[in-house]
Amino acid sequence: MDELINLVVQKTGISQDDARKAVEVIVNTLKSRLPGPIASHLDSFISGGTSGGMATLAGEAGEMLKGKLGGLFGGAK
Repeated sequence: MDELINLVVQKTGISQDDARKAVEVIVNTLKSRLPGPIASHLDSFISGGTSGGMATLAGEAGEMLKGKLGGLFGGAK
């Protein structure tokens, strides 16, 4: 998360404290709006953890999209 905060500081010029608050608001908003299986991996992904990580997020997102698209065309939901 510190890497993301530092990126916000560099790109915007705001203080470290303000950047931390902004990142926390964004992450919490994402967690509240993303589907549960993806939201549960968000902290691990942001902290650079290898448990779950991008492969897990991508796989779960792909499975969800398949289900949603399948439902549009009469397949499994």
